Amino acid sequence: MRLGRLEDVAGVMELVGRAVPLMRASGNLQWDSEYPNPGVFQRDVELAQLCVAEIDGRIAGVAAITTDQEPEYAEIGWDISEPAVVVHRLAVDPAFRGKGVAAALMGEAEVVARRRGIGVLRVDTNSQNEATQKLFPKLGYTLAGEIGLGFRPGLRFRCYEKRLKP
Repeated sequence: MRLGRLEDVAGVMELVGRAVPLMRASGNLQWDSEYPNPGVFQRDVELAQLCVAEIDGRIAGVAAITTDQEPEYAEIGWDISEPAVVVHRLAVDPAFRGKGVAAALMGEAEVVARRRGIGVLRVDTNSQNEATQKLFPKLGYTLAGEIGLGFRPGLRFRCYEKRLKP
């Protein structure tokens, strides 16, 4: 695990290019040719919030580990003024699926939260993303509800939360 660098963005976009067709084939329309785009990942790098998982020198997965909470999170009763570490843009290269990369990236989010003294982790995922809906509960996350996101019209997202023990 390491922080992403600007020179990683092209490789991250290649990973996204390999992952999106598989996502769409399974009915998960969360990502497309518009989102996420290089500018989004460049911003993640500039904000030092892009986490890169490497295996044998290759980018195996990425996640933006942020404190950015969507305003729609309030619709399920979350207090979005409460500090939380939020994982966005979690992706694993299809060549590395089943190797624990997503779980390791989510574990890194816990490390970041503890380092910052934040006891709440949150994540949202497309309602059609069966893989993450299986993964998050295994990692101790609880389903809090489902929302729509203004910047992704027509899609529904399930929201999960984990509270860390002090």
